[in-house]
Amino acid sequence: MNDRAGRRRARRLAIGTAVVLALAGMNGPWLYRFGTQKYHQYKINKPEYKAENGKWEIVDFPEEYRQNTIHAALLRTGKVLLVAGSGNNQDNFDAKRFDTRIWDPVKGTIKKVPTPSDLFCTGHTQLANGNLLIAGGTKRYEKLKGDVTKAGGLMIVHNENPDRPITLPAGTKFTGKQNGRTFVSKDPVVVERATKVFDKATGEFLRNDPGLGRIYVEAQKSGAKYETGTQDNYRIQGLTGTDARNTYGIAQKLALDKKDFQGIRDAFEFDPVAEKYIKVDPMKEARWYPTLTTLSDGKVLSVSGLDDIGQLVPGKNEVFDPKTRKWTYTSRIRQFPTYPALFLMQNGKVFYSGSNAGYGPDNVGREPGVWDVDSNKFTKIPGLSDADRMETSGTVLLPPAQDEKFMVIGGGGVGESKLSSNRTRIVDMKADSPKFVDGPTLEKGTRYPQASILPDDTVLVSGGSEDYRGRGDSNILQARLYHPDSNTFESVADPLVGRNYHSGSLLLPDGRVMFFGSDSLYGDKANTKPGTFEQRIEIYTPPYLYRGSRPSLSGGPQTIARGASGTFTSPQASVIKKVRLIRPSASTHVTDVDQRSVELKFTVSGDKVKVTVPENRNLVQSGWYMLFVDDDQGTPSKAQWVRVP
Repeated sequence: MNDRAGRRRARRLAIGTAVVLALAGMNGPWLYRFGTQKYHQYKINKPEYKAENGKWEIVDFPEEYRQNTIHAALLRTGKVLLVAGSGNNQDNFDAKRFDTRIWDPVKGTIKKVPTPSDLFCTGHTQLANGNLLIAGGTKRYEKLKGDVTKAGGLMIVHNENPDRPITLPAGTKFTGKQNGRTFVSKDPVVVERATKVFDKATGEFLRNDPGLGRIYVEAQKSGAKYETGTQDNYRIQGLTGTDARNTYGIAQKLALDKKDFQGIRDAFEFDPVAEKYIKVDPMKEARWYPTLTTLSDGKVLSVSGLDDIGQLVPGKNEVFDPKTRKWTYTSRIRQFPTYPALFLMQNGKVFYSGSNAGYGPDNVGREPGVWDVDSNKFTKIPGLSDADRMETSGTVLLPPAQDEKFMVIGGGGVGESKLSSNRTRIVDMKADSPKFVDGPTLEKGTRYPQASILPDDTVLVSGGSEDYRGRGDSNILQARLYHPDSNTFESVADPLVGRNYHSGSLLLPDGRVMFFGSDSLYGDKANTKPGTFEQRIEIYTPPYLYRGSRPSLSGGPQTIARGASGTFTSPQASVIKKVRLIRPSASTHVTDVDQRSVELKFTVSGDKVKVTVPENRNLVQSGWYMLFVDDDQGTPSKAQWVRVP
């Protein structure tokens, strides 16, 4: 533990002891009437306590503005975009009620925003122009096994014609050659032409590799008798001539099994000034639960997700070009589970921590490593503890980002497993041979932990649950500050609201942290009552904002290029000890690959603070940032917004 944390813990103990002694000196009956809850409120509102532990407060929106917030992003205007889509509520989905709110945490105003698609379980990331790129969402809600009435599943359509692709409309009928059962497609599908394969040595033609299309099909009628038991080839009704000979379907068992969520291809930019969605070119693949990560060239990589037939996208990744607002496939295939935690490294490669949100085989794409997207080379990183408990774990690039150390926090077993991990794991990507080592442990096994980088270089770790989606009333009402310099956790004030699945957190420009969402599966310890979505917003004010005065920062340029400098004014310039450039968050499903805190070199002259932005474009990606200065007590200023072109 560092010296500051030790002194704070000692002072906290002294404060608590003094309060208890004072109350004990009064008469017993009064102490009884005071009650545990009142005593707790009395203690946590004492100035000394807040200066040591911080304070949590609930922001309860008016009824008409409440929603089931699934996604949140800090906009360059200082406002927060709160996205629900259908909010994990099928009634909303069926009625096409899709919600978005914009909240101004300074003025306290809330605004409803028209939402064009069901952006529930979408992906998002900050763009260089200050817009938020949003891609994917929900086409169909899952159906549990008992709710499925028509047998169905995946049909792979083959096209052996090398001369042209073929398009099959929605409603196309497929009849099994052996089982005789007919199934109907739910959507159109384009099946690419076959590829001619030649012998590399002789040039001799060898074969045609058929083009493939994937489509979801259902039986024409309800009932178990329309299920199939094994794989079969399917004749496509309505095709004639060469099309009938060259095109056919192959499906495994088509059954009344559970049907997973299906994704959409829709993509939008959200303009924070106009406060509206702008439709852009749709993705090549439909995606539900995708991750978006900005690459070295400023393009955005879209990875994983469930597609428009509810299957994991088979490693077909794609990139968005902000200049053309169009998507193209990457040249190689690589598969990850859904919402993989992918971070751009300073060498331009992508670090995968192993953290993910769940869907996908338990033996494919789950090992952490470094991915060269261009060559598709993947180098595994050893040493990860509790490697079988990486679902719903959190990953954060520890501050300052120049050190390139990552922390993986908690996590759980695959699917609805009861297993959870209390470990943190740290990897130094600048080491000659990077490997994970264990950091300080959490008190409890923790799924869905929230981690937010603060401007004083600590990381606030809060919330989560011990079991899947808070089962067994297992929400964890604890918060910790992680100190990278000493590799220790320090306990701070406990949150008021439990947070598990569908929750998140983000740093605000005034140095506070906002928490949203939570979607408990059950509402009681016995797991007999259905859970309700947590619509309240909670704000944590860290201890550094209860120390009295804080440094101020004003003036200066709004744009600073990489390698260039900008000069700001601060009456407290002489006591400035740190300058940090923090990228605004875009958070969902324990995934926030945008947040990073970059150390800036600075000089002081009088009341002027001259800051210099590093030259590495992979360290400082183009876009808008919050510029904070910290004084000699670790107290940050309010942020100034700065654009790095």
